[in-house]
Amino acid sequence: MAEIEKRKKALSVSPLKASQPVGGSLATLGFNRAMPMLHGSQGCTAFAKVFFVRHFREPIPLQTTAMDQGSSVMGADENVVEGIKNIAEKSNPSLITILTTGLAETQGCDVQRNVREFRSKYPQYDHVAVVAVNTPDFTGCVESGYALTLTEIIKQLVPDAETAATKPGHRKRQLNILAGSMLTPGDVEALTDIVEMFGLRPLFIPNVANSLDGSLTDDPFSPVTIGGTEISELQTVGDALATLVIGSSLGKAADALLEKTGVPDYRIDHLYGLAANDQLISALHEISGNEVPERIERQRMQLQDALLDTHFMLGQLRVSIAGDADQLLGFIDLVTESGGEVVAAVTPGNAPALKKMQVDTIKIGDLEDLENMAKANKAQLLIGNSHAAHSSERLNIPILRAGFPQYDIIGGYQKTWIGYRGTRQVLFDLANLVINFAHEDISVYHSIYGQKPAHEKQDREAEATCH
Repeated sequence: MAEIEKRKKALSVSPLKASQPVGGSLATLGFNRAMPMLHGSQGCTAFAKVFFVRHFREPIPLQTTAMDQGSSVMGADENVVEGIKNIAEKSNPSLITILTTGLAETQGCDVQRNVREFRSKYPQYDHVAVVAVNTPDFTGCVESGYALTLTEIIKQLVPDAETAATKPGHRKRQLNILAGSMLTPGDVEALTDIVEMFGLRPLFIPNVANSLDGSLTDDPFSPVTIGGTEISELQTVGDALATLVIGSSLGKAADALLEKTGVPDYRIDHLYGLAANDQLISALHEISGNEVPERIERQRMQLQDALLDTHFMLGQLRVSIAGDADQLLGFIDLVTESGGEVVAAVTPGNAPALKKMQVDTIKIGDLEDLENMAKANKAQLLIGNSHAAHSSERLNIPILRAGFPQYDIIGGYQKTWIGYRGTRQVLFDLANLVINFAHEDISVYHSIYGQKPAHEKQDREAEATCH
């Protein structure tokens, strides 16, 4: 088990993490007609919105309670209640999430009480689902904020089996999928294809593929999300055949869903690499009772061939990785599986996945910590989000951009990392980075028995002329 070094610095230098409210907003954006509202100052929401717009390159619905100096001192309960009412009245969403920021948490807010006050004051909006989540940005990261929000949505919006009269297996083809924050829209689309090949119908909770995949719509403008999981579909999760949980961070969300519905679940830490995807395919084979399709078997053989093809570039490659815990675990397993060595691993917050990582040391810190570890251990390649690009330049090593945010490349949000096909492409990308960056020039060799170089011949002719 890895040794976990906790943060000792009083500040972050070259910060790695994005905040918990950003993660909570991301979970919300995976539901249809949803609106996240950050309880804090306008600046907190503005920064989050910039992150989302630069990453997804799409308009992102995001609201704020706009706390100012007065409400920060005297209380901002009215901001929350009236903010929910204004969104419900003007946008008619299916879901509103209230996500606290560091300012609101320090002020001592009670957003759950605020929601009850809203329900009492404005009963005409009872059809709008409202979920309040404590997501202070002075702790945790995107992954933890995402997991907290998804857990609260399940606790408040998924009915108990007894109340809803649901029964596991009643819908013989439905497969619930709790999708972790590391899954991109491209990953969700790829996982949908894999699940459907086994004759199952996936219900993603949430589904960022339909809402954040960059597709054009007929509507010129929408104040809420378009696409994603319908809130009404949460009433059916208790009838599903099984639940697939992707990501260690969703352990509490999975526990809550299992307790409310009794639907059996299959938990997988990530879907990076051969072994992890073998675990996925075995689970789908067991759930569906169907044989593994020949197409998937062929994709597995293609991945095996890619492991052979890239072995000379990735074998013994010294890699440094920065990212949230679930994704960090996935890349560590993938690099190790392909013959490389992870010499520097940094994550922004403590998480259950850290205990499963097969490396010597994991640092809870920032990109400065990653640079110091990478330099000391002579790393040859870096994996991280766009914030790590400057670190790769200073270290003079190539970078594979992964995670959130990615603002200096086009289409990073849509890239597919999972499945046999996605893993195969990641291996190719890593190998190409090594080939194109770490090449070594070999000096020209002149045999003593061959023709003299042209410049030596010219020197002899010039010498003869002089004499």
